[in-house]
Amino acid sequence: MRFPTVQEQLDIIVGNIVEIISTEELEKKLQHSLQTGSPLKIKLGADPSRPDLHLGHSVVLRKLREFQDLGHEAILIIGDFTAMIGDPSGKSKTRPQLSAEEARENGKSYFEQASKILDAGKTTICYNSDWLGKMSFSDVIRLSSHYTVARMLERDDFERRYRSREPISIHEFLYPLAQGMDSVHLKNDVELGGTDQKFNLLVGRDLQREYGIAPQVCITMELLVGTDGKEKMSKSLGNAICFNDTPNDMYGRMLSIPDGLTETYCRLLAPQALAGVLENVAENPREAKRTLARAIVAQYYSLTAAGEAEEHFDRVFVQKKAPDNIELFLFDEQACPVIDLLVMLGAAPSRSEARRMIQQNAVTIDEQKITDANTMIPLVEKPKTLRAGKRKFYKVAAKKTF
Repeated sequence: MRFPTVQEQLDIIVGNIVEIISTEELEKKLQHSLQTGSPLKIKLGADPSRPDLHLGHSVVLRKLREFQDLGHEAILIIGDFTAMIGDPSGKSKTRPQLSAEEARENGKSYFEQASKILDAGKTTICYNSDWLGKMSFSDVIRLSSHYTVARMLERDDFERRYRSREPISIHEFLYPLAQGMDSVHLKNDVELGGTDQKFNLLVGRDLQREYGIAPQVCITMELLVGTDGKEKMSKSLGNAICFNDTPNDMYGRMLSIPDGLTETYCRLLAPQALAGVLENVAENPREAKRTLARAIVAQYYSLTAAGEAEEHFDRVFVQKKAPDNIELFLFDEQACPVIDLLVMLGAAPSRSEARRMIQQNAVTIDEQKITDANTMIPLVEKPKTLRAGKRKFYKVAAKKTF
C-alpha cells in the first residue's frame, strides 16, 4: 500500500492526543513502514466488563480509525480473560470479576458497536483468552518475576489505596501484566488508550523489551467528561451517552451537557463535521449544542433520524407536548393504582421508586400531576397518556376498550 509521508501521518495522529511515548520512536516506526510498505500494528484493548459502549469510548476508537485510514492494521483486543481479573484502573476498591461466558458475550456486543466507527472488514479482532488461558502456573510465575511490588505501587490508584489501607488483592497486580502479555503475543507497534491506561500501556512496553521485542509506542487520549460535567463518562455513574441509545435519548442527553463542555465535545467527538461550530460556541452555546447533538445522532443513525430527534425534543421539552408516537400498553384491569402502573410499565423499578417519583411531581396522567401514589387510574373509555419523568411516555388502556 502507498502510505502518506511520515509528516502527513503525524499531522493526523497527534490530533487530540495527550501524550506519545515516544514521538521519536513513532517517527522511526512510520519511516520503516513507509520504506518497507508494511503497515504498523495498532492495538486497542477493550475491557468487556460492560456490554454498552458510550461516547467516551469513541474518542480512542476514532484514533484507531485514523490509523486504519492511513493504511495501518487495527487490532481490537477483547479482554475476555483479563475481564475475569477486573481492571483496577482508577478504582478505589476491588472491581467485580466476570465469568468467561459473560466476558465473551459482552465482547461480541463490543465489537458490533465499535464497528459503527471502525472499518469492521479491516479490523483484526482477538480474544486474549486464546493465549492467556493457555499459560501454566509456571508461566505466570515467570511473568511476575519481571515486575516488582514497588513498581506496581507507583500506579496512582494502587498507591492511594495502599496509603489509605484499602485492600488490594494480589490478582489485581496481575491485570497490567496480563494486558502487557497481549502486547508480547501480538508484537504490536503502537498501543492506544485513555490517560487512565497509561500505566498498563507502559507495562506492555516494558514486557515487550523484556521478551526481546521492539517496545510499543504508547499513545494516550483525553478522557471524556460525562453529562454531569464532573466525572469521566461512565455507564455506572449514570452520566453516559451510549452508542445504542435511541436517537431521541441521544439528542436529549447531548443537550443536557453543561455549556462549558460543548467545545470539548465538538473537538473530541466530531472535529471535522463541527469545525465551524467551534467558532460560535461562546456566542451561542445553546445553538452550538443543538448542532453538535444533530451531528452525533447523524453519525450513529442518520440525518433523517437526527432531524426527527430534534423535532421530538422541541415538541416534548420546548412546547411541553406529548410525542406523536407513544407505545400503547393494554391491561386486564379496568382501573389500577398509579404506583402499580408505574412498576408494571417499567417506568419505575420498584414501588418505593415509583412513590419517590410521585412525591417529586414527576408523574402526570393526561398532563394532570399525580400527587397521591394510591390514585386509581381508570383504563376504560379511551387511552390515557402517562408521563414519568422528563422522557418516558406511555399510553395505557384496558383490553376490553379495544
